[in-house]
Order: sequence, then structure tokens, then C-alpha cells
Amino acid sequence: MQATVTVDLAIFTVRDERLNVLLVQRGKPPFLGAWALPGGFVEGEEDLDQAAQRELDEETGLDAAKLHVEQLGAYGAPGRDPRGRIVTVAYVALMPDLPLPTAGGDARAARWAPVQAVLGQAIAVAFDHHRILAEALGRVRHKLEYTTLGAAFCPEEFTIAELRRVYEIVWGQALDPRNFHRKVTSVDGFLIPTGKKTHRDGGRPAALYHCGPATLLHPSIPAEPTRSAPGAVSV
Repeated sequence: MQATVTVDLAIFTVRDERLNVLLVQRGKPPFLGAWALPGGFVEGEEDLDQAAQRELDEETGLDAAKLHVEQLGAYGAPGRDPRGRIVTVAYVALMPDLPLPTAGGDARAARWAPVQAVLGQAIAVAFDHHRILAEALGRVRHKLEYTTLGAAFCPEEFTIAELRRVYEIVWGQALDPRNFHRKVTSVDGFLIPTGKKTHRDGGRPAALYHCGPATLLHPSIPAEPTRSAPGAVSV
């Protein structure tokens, strides 16, 4: 039996003090009406990246050019899709908090769902999307240790406290504010001061930064389990 290829996207954002993933409600069988990661079949002469970008636009109205998107891996276990021998190539996408996406294409609806609720199966998902989501979360958690990827969850201008909160929510642990500040400001080219300040963190005015050209953290910021952070993801 010849295999066909689909793409699926695990799209993460930090919303309401929780790590959320984008889900769409399926508008046709199999799993009609069930929640799933956005995705669909690769068409015509598309390459995989083009298919992922198209599905993202059709099913959610989100622009892939504005997100961090990277390939996660391929999933092809027999029986993963009741329609036949279908291999999916999964992608991970990260984005700052935005309004609710607009469903389209084969999707009836789209929503942000807490990752903890999906991984704990309080929200069921179709196909093998539970596994894909768990592995996508593992990828993101690991990459926060040695890359500047955490800033992809932040708005264009952000405070160090806001960046630290991203790490706390994704890692599921509280971090020492002074130690975190020292580590991220010591990485050349990571945080660029804007010269502006904000009161939105509360207390004294906090400096605003934007992300610089650095892509790797040196030294890295290894996750160190401490006490659980409020709103943390626990898996």
C-alpha cells in the first residue's frame, strides 16, 4: 500500500498565564467534531514547508511568516489514521499571545487550549496528536535551555520579568529573578535595550528590550527543578 503524506502543526503560545496549544475542530471524518492539531494533506507540487504554511493559513488565518516554525519529526505508525497508510510530518510553531484564530478550510472551529488539559486528557484529541503534542513540548522545553527561542513567545518589546515568566510557564518551575537576569543579560546579542521603560510589571519602572541577532545562549540556561510555578505545565 502506497503511503500518503500530511502535515500537522503544534502551535504554542503563552496565554492567561498558561502554555496553550492551538486546536481545530474537525469538520469531516474521521474523528468528525473532534479536536485536533491543525493540518492536512500535502497537495500537488508542494514541499512540506509550503504545505504547513498553507494549512496554517487555511485552518486558522495565522501567517506562518510571523511565527517561529520548525520541523519536529515524522510519524508513520500503522493504524495511526483510519483512512489508510498515512505518514504525517509534524511542525512546531511559537508565537506571542494573539486574539483567537479564525477557523477555515476543513475546520469547524479553532481554540487555544491549555497544554496541561490536553496532555492530561481532559481535552481529547484525534489521531496520535497527544503523542505529537508531548514530543513538541519536549522539543520546546529543551531548546529554551540553549537558544533564544523563549523570546518568540514575547511581544516585540518585553521586560526581563516577562521573558522569565515564559521560561517558568514552559518549564513548569519557578526561577530566581536575579539569577535569571544575570544569565540572560550576559549573553552577547540576546537582549537589546530599547531605552524605554514600562510600569506593566508593577512596582518600579522596568526596562524594555527587544530580541537581538543571537540565536544561541552561551552559556546555556539549564532547567533546574525547584518549586512549581503558578500556572505551570506538569507532565
